[in-house]
Amino acid sequence: MAKTNTELIKRQEMRARRHRRVRRIVTGTIERPRLTVFRSNRGIYAQVIDDLEGRTLASASSPEVKESGLNKSQLAEKVGELLATRSKEKNIAKVVFDRGAFLYHGRVKALAEGVRKGGIDF
Repeated sequence: MAKTNTELIKRQEMRARRHRRVRRIVTGTIERPRLTVFRSNRGIYAQVIDDLEGRTLASASSPEVKESGLNKSQLAEKVGELLATRSKEKNIAKVVFDRGAFLYHGRVKALAEGVRKGGIDF
């Protein structure tokens, strides 16, 4: 059954509302930047952001991972490890985790565990 336009708009509105709710609480500084996650059907993307300057300090995404034969959760964990490596190069040891409008389970949790495995604390 096809989704109507109002159902699609309501889903987008609810996602935006959840994201605003999380962002009210989570803010990144230069000492402790914000690690934000975006999850799509095809991939997962993560950035470390300094909100005071509005600057992205490090980023990683699933298309950058060159390993094959991984499921989406394993791929998300590799993205987390890649982001941790890039963050360590920029002397970032602590971050604030921003899950966006996504629940903390599945691929988002796998990415967070990959970042922790890479040595970033949050």
